[in-house]
Amino acid sequence: MEVILLERVEKLGAIGDVVKVKDGFARNYLLPNKKALRSNAANRKVFEANRARIEADNAARRTDAEKEAGTFNDVSVTLIRQASNTGQLYGSVAVRDLVEALVADGHKVTKSQVVLDKPIKAIGVYEVRVQLHPEVSVTIKVNVARSPEEADMQAQGVDVMAQMFEEGRDTTGFVEDYDPNAEPGATAEVREEAPAADEGETAEG
Repeated sequence: MEVILLERVEKLGAIGDVVKVKDGFARNYLLPNKKALRSNAANRKVFEANRARIEADNAARRTDAEKEAGTFNDVSVTLIRQASNTGQLYGSVAVRDLVEALVADGHKVTKSQVVLDKPIKAIGVYEVRVQLHPEVSVTIKVNVARSPEEADMQAQGVDVMAQMFEEGRDTTGFVEDYDPNAEPGATAEVREEAPAADEGETAEG
């Protein structure tokens, strides 16, 4: 299906561009969200008649988004979740969780603006993009940890899971007692008993 874009759409084009997309994408996303019109003679005429207003509205929304973006400087969201010893979460962190955390911090964000390719399923610090406007986006840090203390460590750049692995390793190695004068194959225990055997033989003699 060919459509006329009413706003910039990532990887498709800018306002006024006529692009060809899959029917499902147009019907389920572009058209119902008023991001595009079906491309036909009537709609092209309507678009051109309203182009100046559409572009002005877009510019105003972009300005508002740029102001909002200024409130996202160095924004970090901390989420405390239960997880296994390997760091895998019992559940996952989804878009809804991020929106709730951001709104609680005073930011105006909707689920459609948070770009999360897949749910977060392990502890760690992640970068997530928030699309405030088709032409304005910000990146926030999401710190997922099992405790506030662990979150603080991760915020300081500590790889908690790597540190746990190192601490759990048995660093005490086994060093064999070596006697260069011992018979081949003899162990330390045998060598200690050897003098006693020699004394017994001397007494009998």
